[in-house]
Amino acid sequence: MGAAALGAQSLDAMRTRAQASAGTQTTGRKNWVWITLNVDRPVEEWKRLFATMRASHVQAILPEIYDGRLAYFPSQHLPVKMDLLGRILPLARSEGLEVHAWMWSMPCMVPEIIHKHPDWYNVNAKGQSAVDKPAYVDYYKFLDPGRPEVREWVQATVTELAAIPELTGVHLDYIRHPDAILPKGLWSKYKIVQDKVYPDYDYGYTAYERRQFKKKSGLDPMKLGSGQLKDEQLEKAWFEFQLDMVVGLVNDYLVPAAHAKGKQISAAVFPGPSLARTMVRQDWGRFQLDAFLPMLYHVFYEAGPEWVRAQTREGVATVKKPVYSGLFVHGMKVEDFDRTVHMALDGGASGVSLFSADGMDAAKWQTMRKL
Repeated sequence: MGAAALGAQSLDAMRTRAQASAGTQTTGRKNWVWITLNVDRPVEEWKRLFATMRASHVQAILPEIYDGRLAYFPSQHLPVKMDLLGRILPLARSEGLEVHAWMWSMPCMVPEIIHKHPDWYNVNAKGQSAVDKPAYVDYYKFLDPGRPEVREWVQATVTELAAIPELTGVHLDYIRHPDAILPKGLWSKYKIVQDKVYPDYDYGYTAYERRQFKKKSGLDPMKLGSGQLKDEQLEKAWFEFQLDMVVGLVNDYLVPAAHAKGKQISAAVFPGPSLARTMVRQDWGRFQLDAFLPMLYHVFYEAGPEWVRAQTREGVATVKKPVYSGLFVHGMKVEDFDRTVHMALDGGASGVSLFSADGMDAAKWQTMRKL
């Protein structure tokens, strides 16, 4: 009887996954949900959450599995808190949901790395290291994305995750430099005005990167960042060099690591990509990813749903892969949620990605069911 019941459950799971796949193929659309860390959520609650998502036309989930401090999967090179991924993978898969492990990329609060490799950390144009004086908040201890040892260290996390059989993909977060310019809606929170890029928030000036740029140009970029030298051509070259640090990490290290194991790789990126280039030195138009989830959190930009449509259109026009518009749903009224979702789809999005599961309620899930 036990074997028969198990067989029936397996058939049900296969049927659910087949229906999910067929639905995605028919509509050509896929919706995602970011799930922030919650180690205390009971199994039954996970089951109810995944069932609600499946019924609401969500096809992919993004559980937070590495937060820059601790791993929530059985890592061999990161400090491990628990195997949360192992707990939720079978539950999500039984509902036909894709699971993409959400990992922080550049911020690193791992004590061993801080103590042994302080030279791995990003540095601003004032010569201040992110390990000692992180911008904005304490967890902004960003690594240098261009340094080979850093690239290999971040790649190791992608490689470990990609080796997990039931996982669909790896999802990169904070795959960039620290914010050179914050969204205007956040200026008052940090008591700053960022009408231009100031040296305190202009990153990429590690000793390693300065040497590499000097080999190419003959100039120490610190002279540009500090304002000692004004040269439009060299400033443009240095800006592109900052962008290349991140592009090289993604395309030469992280994408190959995921694809080598047959896994998809995606990223949470900033609006644009034109805004992303200016704000966080992230040229995601050149990333060779399988999917892009731009964080179009319009309230932070003091904009409306139409801005989401415009930013989605730019992203879709730039990359040849699917773009899933990221929406910040916490505190959003259901009528605004409905309009914003439709603006994203009108802009050409292949679906939406919702931040986060905890910001959804019955009315918003019902809106997703009506799509």
